[in-house]
Amino acid sequence: MRSIWRGAVSFGLVSIAVKLYSATEDHDIRFHQVHKADGGRVKYRRVCSVDGEELEYGDIAKGYELPDGQLVVLTDADFDELPLVTTREIEVLQFVDQEQIDPIHFEKTYYLEPDGVATRPYVLLRTALENAGQVAITKIAIRQRESLAALRVREGVLVLHTMRWPDEIRRPSFGFLDEEVPVRPQELAMAESLISTMAGDFDPAQFTDDYREAMTALLEAKQSGGDVQPAPEAADDGGGAVVDLMSALRRSVERAGGAPVPSQDADEEPAPAEEETTARKPAKKAAAAEGKAPAKKAAAKKAAPKKAAAAGDDAAADDDAPAKPAKRAPRARKTA
Repeated sequence: MRSIWRGAVSFGLVSIAVKLYSATEDHDIRFHQVHKADGGRVKYRRVCSVDGEELEYGDIAKGYELPDGQLVVLTDADFDELPLVTTREIEVLQFVDQEQIDPIHFEKTYYLEPDGVATRPYVLLRTALENAGQVAITKIAIRQRESLAALRVREGVLVLHTMRWPDEIRRPSFGFLDEEVPVRPQELAMAESLISTMAGDFDPAQFTDDYREAMTALLEAKQSGGDVQPAPEAADDGGGAVVDLMSALRRSVERAGGAPVPSQDADEEPAPAEEETTARKPAKKAAAAEGKAPAKKAAAKKAAPKKAAAAGDDAAADDDAPAKPAKRAPRARKTA
């Protein structure tokens, strides 16, 4: 198990360093949402409802809507300034009998493990709780949410149950509660007899998840019958935080309406200088015969890659934003 919280149990002048672990785990069979036709995974994108822009997690803040419709936006810095002392401390408020706590208050359950050299005070608190037959009512903040919590002993380990606040418990308001519903004595006696017959000690191992077992059997039957298909590879949507300069330049040219630029693999070696020189000789002779100035063309070719590189830097800085159009001439290569 991996701890999800680290702090100290504090009661009186005693402070016990502990680590917090989730005491339960979910064994439900989970499914992915896929396209029925080809099995492709269904994606959900974080899109702003105002400008339609797809957002990164760093661009998202928390907003609270006021009754009059106005919005209060809070950032991580706002939450960090809140005086939440229980972010690193389990503060013991009082000790009560466990029977006084209605289970409706319980939310999630965690194990506490002594951290470092805190084993001795940990065992001291555990033994005192067992001897007193009580549980400790505490406060703890997990993921920027402060909760009440009950601290008790289970199989030699301190167990923490986070609890709902009193105003979070809804009161039932059903019409039949105000009605006088008659119950015949014979029916009541029969119901009490049935309860007595079915009474016993609670052993959770006696009960099974029939639905999960049936679903597991169904999946195994489909697998053994060959009713499976390979998971399709997701198509590249062009996203990603790392963008190389060449791909940024290529996208800039294509978005500007220019001709596609042929790609060159990273492992492919450039052509030798002699071959380039030989290939370019006829072109130079033809230019000289027509009376054109090669020097001016070479200067223009040298300037074109610089402009294209600048456009590529802009595209690499923000991959999601449209790249600035850039006119790009073919890259000039040095000749021998």
